[in-house]
Amino acid sequence: MTSQKFASLRYTALRFGLLVACFAVVWGLCALRAIPLGANGSNAVWMLLLALILSAPLSWVLLRKQRDAMSEQIVERVDRAKGRLAANAAQEDSVA
Repeated sequence: MTSQKFASLRYTALRFGLLVACFAVVWGLCALRAIPLGANGSNAVWMLLLALILSAPLSWVLLRKQRDAMSEQIVERVDRAKGRLAANAAQEDSVA
């Protein structure tokens, strides 16, 4: 339960960290002129977009365990909310 308590926060932090790491790699490659720079001063936007494109499939593969834990956490919350709604509906039906 404790490991799942912060599953969404952990996944989000790891996803952001992976984006920052990809941005650092792209920045380094641009600094070394290994990949082309953006046109007309759009270098920062170019690097950010490239980092986003690189981090998406990497997070899909590398963060599978954390994503599964997050989805389990969300399913538990939805099930609890459905249970409360059903209990409230049953209570209202018994009163009427």
